[in-house]
Amino acid sequence: MSIYLIAPFFTWLVAGSTKFLVNSLRARRLAFDLIGYGGLPSTHSSIVSCAVALIWIRKGADTPILLVAITLAIIVILDASSLRRHVGKQAEQINILNQNSDNHKQLRERIGHTKVEVLAGIVTGAVCAYILHSFDLYIR
Repeated sequence: MSIYLIAPFFTWLVAGSTKFLVNSLRARRLAFDLIGYGGLPSTHSSIVSCAVALIWIRKGADTPILLVAITLAIIVILDASSLRRHVGKQAEQINILNQNSDNHKQLRERIGHTKVEVLAGIVTGAVCAYILHSFDLYIR
């Protein structure tokens, strides 16, 4: 199986497991209720960063596919750190406005990512790419 097909799932698993561990340590309990959007590291940033790093490592910097990967990564990272963060802030304000409503379902406020969470995602993705590339060389 191609390393390019394994990479997003491996990175998702590593980032998601790390996020669960960080959330559980912060909450001092198994934080199953905090699984989802938001948190450290950004899973979205991890996955696209792994793709960029893996392409760079294996194909070099002088390939058009790297431009496509970087462009996609920028769009996803900006979305994770900007647009989705603003949506979370709006959800927080809506929840405040609807506190006294009897049948108001609480909106999820933790949607976007801070710069630190995004940076941790980028680092996680790059490390996953390095691990996958090294492992692929080892088994050949």
